[in-house]
Amino acid sequence: MRRLALAALLLATTACGGTPEGNQSVAQDEGYDLAAQKAKLAVIQMQTDTSFLTAEERQVVNLLIRASNVMSDIYRAQRDANWRETRAAVAKEGDALKLEMVDRYFGPWDELADKRAFWGKGSMPEGAGFYPTDLTREAFDAYLAANPGEKAALTSPYTVVVRDGAKLKAIPYSVAYKPELTKAARLLNEAAAITTNPSLKKFLSLRAKAFLTDDYYESELAWMDLKDTPIEVAIGPYEVYTDRLHGQKTAFESFVTLKDPKESAALDKYKRYLRDMEANLPVEEGLKNFQRGFESPIAVAEQIRGGGDNVPGVQTIAFNLPNDERVREAKGAKKVILSNVLGAKYDRILAPMAPLVLVPDQSKLVVKKYMQLGTLFHELSHSLGPGTITVTGKKTTVSEALKDQASAIEEAKADVMGAWNILFMMDKGEIPAAEKSQLFATYLAGTFRSMRFGIEEAHGRGAAMQYGYMKAKGAFVWDESAGRYRIDNARFELALRDLLREMIVLQHNGDYAGTKAFMAKWAVLDDPAKRVIASMSAIPVDIRPVYPDRV
Repeated sequence: MRRLALAALLLATTACGGTPEGNQSVAQDEGYDLAAQKAKLAVIQMQTDTSFLTAEERQVVNLLIRASNVMSDIYRAQRDANWRETRAAVAKEGDALKLEMVDRYFGPWDELADKRAFWGKGSMPEGAGFYPTDLTREAFDAYLAANPGEKAALTSPYTVVVRDGAKLKAIPYSVAYKPELTKAARLLNEAAAITTNPSLKKFLSLRAKAFLTDDYYESELAWMDLKDTPIEVAIGPYEVYTDRLHGQKTAFESFVTLKDPKESAALDKYKRYLRDMEANLPVEEGLKNFQRGFESPIAVAEQIRGGGDNVPGVQTIAFNLPNDERVREAKGAKKVILSNVLGAKYDRILAPMAPLVLVPDQSKLVVKKYMQLGTLFHELSHSLGPGTITVTGKKTTVSEALKDQASAIEEAKADVMGAWNILFMMDKGEIPAAEKSQLFATYLAGTFRSMRFGIEEAHGRGAAMQYGYMKAKGAFVWDESAGRYRIDNARFELALRDLLREMIVLQHNGDYAGTKAFMAKWAVLDDPAKRVIASMSAIPVDIRPVYPDRV
């Protein structure tokens, strides 16, 4: 019934002009098995302990949950510019089921692990709803070169690009999404009025103001200073993964979480080593970056709600924010580990994958401890390495210079640098050096977990590049008789060092062409990798957490 209802809805929305080109044929393709796609996700009912919250904190959290829902509304429009008109047309019909389905169809599509199978390859423009659907990367770059005075507005993380006759025009987010952002600002101001925590009150008030002005700098600084509250909330425009055309436009999302003070304190010791980690990078001194702040608070938390870009696709197990390089230079960045999401992924996905990736004596070395440490040091490593750089005499950032290539190589850098920094902590005696084989085994199994998301997605593509490069360096070999990989610990460590050095140089130089060529060379799956991934069909690709509507 659900499959037929979906197809009928898509045909109806096509008739009213809302469905993106190419999707009607996908909807009518009887070979598409919605049930099979849904089976790739393990549905997890997230039961977070909220009994310790005060009545005041509970009120604030429930307002933040409502604001998170608004982030999802905005993200739908960012994914597809036609969403509003399509939804309005369907709403007039008064069919609640049809309205529910159109909301799900126009992302966040949280019931499909592989959205590409639904949308159809190439059916969604690379620029999503951020740019005119017919605008190519080459045409946009040519326009920017011909109109340098318009570049700042058109490439701003907080504008939508539209056509204005023969020209391109930048529309601020506060204008493009005014109804939704006005509603979100009202909810945050209500929460700010209720909370008696000064730091939370300040952040929520400033973030509400930022929604209406597109100036997020002061609220990002205030977010870094949150303290003395169990409520850890990130809400606003952050990541650029959805912008595959130029890698600059930020998508709205939210994380509403509750901190675990004991676990947070246990990991917080590592942040004092950030400057030493930068100094330990395997590159010459001139390529090391000591300009960023090194405050970098660390929190372990349980997520109780997500919104926007945090809902569809790959479920986030940690985040490192803000991404604004000015804030990072002033204060560093905050790392938040989502322990309940990470734990569910380890139990349902990584642990069952291990014996399919590694020979028996090494598969048992895959452990949750190094999934968590790997995640933490991945996030710590986003705060290290090149940030603000100079290219052909002009000051810029790695993200701006590498454009659509920036996300994949940054995610790969954080993976490799994270492992390198764990090795550094082993040298310092903070982590047992005898567990090095557990680190490497968990790392390699985790690479396959990421590649299953598809090597077109930033994390998956970065993982595929690591696989190709490190296999070529002898870090692991394919054992044909076992049908599994065997890790060479000594070569694995050397491969991490060499790969990290190459990526830092590419980022430091802002070498777009070199990065594109490097990724194209190594982000390729060979036959053994394809065979291993195919053997995992009974294991979920990801989880679909279900959170309560209220606490």
